[in-house]
Amino acid sequence: MGLIVKASGEKEYKICPAGSHIARCYRVVDLGTQKTIWMGVEKAKKQIMVTWELHGEDAEGKPLLTDDGRPLAVSRKFTPSLNNKATLRAFLVAWRGREFTDDELQGFHLKNVLDKWCMLNITHTSKGDKTYANISSISAVPSAIKKAGMPDPVNPTIWFDIDEPDMKVYSEFPDYMKEMISSSPEWKMRDDDIGSNSNLPPVAEEEDEDVPF
Repeated sequence: MGLIVKASGEKEYKICPAGSHIARCYRVVDLGTQKTIWMGVEKAKKQIMVTWELHGEDAEGKPLLTDDGRPLAVSRKFTPSLNNKATLRAFLVAWRGREFTDDELQGFHLKNVLDKWCMLNITHTSKGDKTYANISSISAVPSAIKKAGMPDPVNPTIWFDIDEPDMKVYSEFPDYMKEMISSSPEWKMRDDDIGSNSNLPPVAEEEDEDVPF
């Protein structure tokens, strides 16, 4: 059924089924610097959160929709870097189907990924009595699917940059996202004259029409 039951008194909620799904990127959020723990070591890293809406059906032929009729959504956090070993760079290369040019590496605007389609491979992991849907890989949408016709987009595109925050957008985020953003040093010092460098790189123009962005 694609449902997970939480502890007593909590709601059931749908998770994305495992497998490959057509997805559309509709939200990119600058989370600022966040504390992370890896192998028992705490580090502070700048992070962004990218979110996709999923289209299609589950194994039972039911649409991938929430109870209120919106597409199921999945998110993944990245360090905003295009260095050789950066996860974000590998992810975007797989999505685009080609490497970045030298010019693009000097400044690629993450806003370019908004409203772009892809194929997401979803896998499940379990922790205790809970199951989580994770994005394990991404690729471009095959030509055959494009020719058959893409689904209609549903969610409005959302772009949020801590250095130039849209407070209306911020007010509509779920509480957990507000807490993450407001805990960052960039948010706390956003009105200071010193400020901070933008986490989200400048625009780089795209010349190859066959590349999704």
